[in-house]
Amino acid sequence: MKDTDPKEAYTKAAAYCSRTERCPQDVARQLDKWGIRPAEQACIIDRLTEERFIDEERFCRCFVRDKFRYARWGRIKIAYALKTKKLPPAAIEKGLHEIEETEYVQTLQKLLQEKARSLDSGPAYERNGKLIRFALGRGFEMDFITRCLNVDDNEKD
Repeated sequence: MKDTDPKEAYTKAAAYCSRTERCPQDVARQLDKWGIRPAEQACIIDRLTEERFIDEERFCRCFVRDKFRYARWGRIKIAYALKTKKLPPAAIEKGLHEIEETEYVQTLQKLLQEKARSLDSGPAYERNGKLIRFALGRGFEMDFITRCLNVDDNEKD
């Protein structure tokens, strides 16, 4: 790919960030594709951050909201995905506080109910094991999973 002028790269990066929320790692990857040297990448990213095209906390809040509401991921999976984007732990924590606990539990209950309908009837311990593995894979914490499974068991009795 041809090398891009740093001023042109800044303009392109600003437009890139304007379309949707981006984290610094995403922007650096894009600048790398455009052939921008690492020193110039740092300057461009710093300028984009100063002008609020890039905001790590805002990105975390949006990422958490989208992954929880649309992909129905749990906090563990969301936090792991944010860590892979090399975001600071403080920004990740602030983003995770966007999820209300009642909404979190309701989402987990719905997921478990939907999954339970798709499972074959069998021994309760096998069903619960499958439901637990499913919810853990979605990134939900074990204490929430067991709480939701106990609520479901009490409602059926």
